[in-house]
Amino acid sequence: MKRLLTGLQPSGEITLGNLIGSIKQMVEYQNKYDSFIFVANMHAITVNQDPTILKERARNLVALYLACGIDPEKNTIYLQSDNPYHANLSWVLECNTYFGEAGRMTQFKDKSQKHKNFSVGLFTYPMLMAADILLYDADYVPVGIDQKQHVELTRDIALRFNNKYGETFKIPEPIIPSNGAKITDLQDPTKKMSKSAENLKGTILVLDDINATRKKIMSAVTDSDNQVKYDPLNKPGISNLLTIYSVLTNMEIKDVENKFKDANYGELKKNVADVVCNTLESIQTKYKEILNSNLVDEVLDKGKVKTIELAKKKVEEVFNKVGLTR
Repeated sequence: MKRLLTGLQPSGEITLGNLIGSIKQMVEYQNKYDSFIFVANMHAITVNQDPTILKERARNLVALYLACGIDPEKNTIYLQSDNPYHANLSWVLECNTYFGEAGRMTQFKDKSQKHKNFSVGLFTYPMLMAADILLYDADYVPVGIDQKQHVELTRDIALRFNNKYGETFKIPEPIIPSNGAKITDLQDPTKKMSKSAENLKGTILVLDDINATRKKIMSAVTDSDNQVKYDPLNKPGISNLLTIYSVLTNMEIKDVENKFKDANYGELKKNVADVVCNTLESIQTKYKEILNSNLVDEVLDKGKVKTIELAKKKVEEVFNKVGLTR
């Protein structure tokens, strides 16, 4: 069985976009791949974090994974910082990455412009991500469009290392979901839905109050022609609503478009709100039950033991090849 690896940072609340663009795919992939799913808390500290809140969010994220249908019996779920070999391998990969390559990363350029004093960790973030992937011989890495460049860099680093030191790393392939990969802001559908948006009226959080969620959808920005049609370029607001409905109901976009061809925008919004609210209400109920149990610790303890064993072998192989052993 091919191995798949993915993760999310615990740096804020999880949005509907994260659920549709990432977590829902994890649930679908778990029956097809040997799935490794981690909480990327080491990546989170590239910008300043409150330690207490970071710990809480990491735990909550695991509970949310489980509440969304991620089966701990079908997935290896772990906390990135529980395994010291991620940082060990990252350093070796940094020493095999060119400065120009790292400097071309779009996310670094964007984030460094937003922070007056940004950390070196923000610059070396892609090499840690490469270590996350290469440690476990992942065949596939599901990512959003904004992260595809990082997987491409991972491939370049792995190929360079293999050519220099001999076959060591498996070369991973990115998987970008064909539908639902990018859910946009309800108030500005030209932008990706984000937990860091200035106006949270356009962002739905998975743990949002259900009534507040319904209001946000009913207030979503659309257009003036009142024709329900999937056209992301000319009708981004309506297309976003159709995408949300499509993914959460497992219907094709064309079928959703046909279903609402005679509906007005208010009817479309109401139907989308019903589907979203029903989905989130079910998740929230399971989430509360999981947090009040010992399941999170049991799952992370199991993942820690398994991943350390695998990562130790890979890092020992790498250290031996580059001359870091006695």
